[in-house]
Amino acid sequence: MNETDFIAALRKLPLHPGARGLADDTAVLEIGGETLVITHDAMVEGRHWLPGQDMADVAWKLVATNLSDLAAKGAEPLGVLIGHVLGEGDERFLAGLHDALADYGTGLLGGDTVSSDGPRALGLTAIGRATHVPVPSRSGAQIGDALYITGKLGAAMLGFEALRDGTGAGTTAYTRPLARLSEGQALAPQVSAMMDISDGLLLDAFRMAGASEVSLAIDSKSVPVAAPDRLLDCLKWGDDYELLFSLPADANPPIPATCIGKVEPQGFAPLFLDGEPIANPQGLGYVHE
Repeated sequence: MNETDFIAALRKLPLHPGARGLADDTAVLEIGGETLVITHDAMVEGRHWLPGQDMADVAWKLVATNLSDLAAKGAEPLGVLIGHVLGEGDERFLAGLHDALADYGTGLLGGDTVSSDGPRALGLTAIGRATHVPVPSRSGAQIGDALYITGKLGAAMLGFEALRDGTGAGTTAYTRPLARLSEGQALAPQVSAMMDISDGLLLDAFRMAGASEVSLAIDSKSVPVAAPDRLLDCLKWGDDYELLFSLPADANPPIPATCIGKVEPQGFAPLFLDGEPIANPQGLGYVHE
């Protein structure tokens, strides 16, 4: 089974209402007077980080990618739980974990450690508190909304290539991405839909369109990219952890952001790129096979 098939099978299991039908990146739980936002991401050596990579950077990225999911919900991090496979570079991993938790102002709640003879797999669960309810989701984009992104896409791709090729220049966007927590909290009261861009703009926009039962029309020339001569690669590569969101057409985003398109009635394709329909998500971004 690939990732899409497995998630489809999971949706047939008894689901908690807070799971949002597994159609979002987080679970949302109302407990007492608080609304908690919970997410979990895992990383595997050779797939999510390069063999021999500094484990301090791996720890940072493990924290940042999970907190990015909280950012897309406008949540404030409360703490994290870690699942760690012991191995080479554990001292560096601990140093990077300290740096990330200190930088984001959140603490370690606990977790588990194991040993393994196979590839290292690391997991982290992040728990946050919603700063605005209803908590934003992928599924709220409305016809007539404008579509925005924060930041610039493609920097992580260039950083990965520099690290892989040993040039040593400009790798930070890949090794130590930033979770847009303050931006997400500022946007949460205004957006109709929001998610982070982890698997590529085109694939994540395709997913938002499907969840919202609309079509998203993107103007590629409006998208800020780190490598204009490789525009399509920048739109597909992912790992940038910027925010993709929709706003009513008459609203202005409260943070720096770029309008890249609009929300249209659901047509025969969920996604239109420069007017051309894209009806199949295959090849649009990163998917676990």
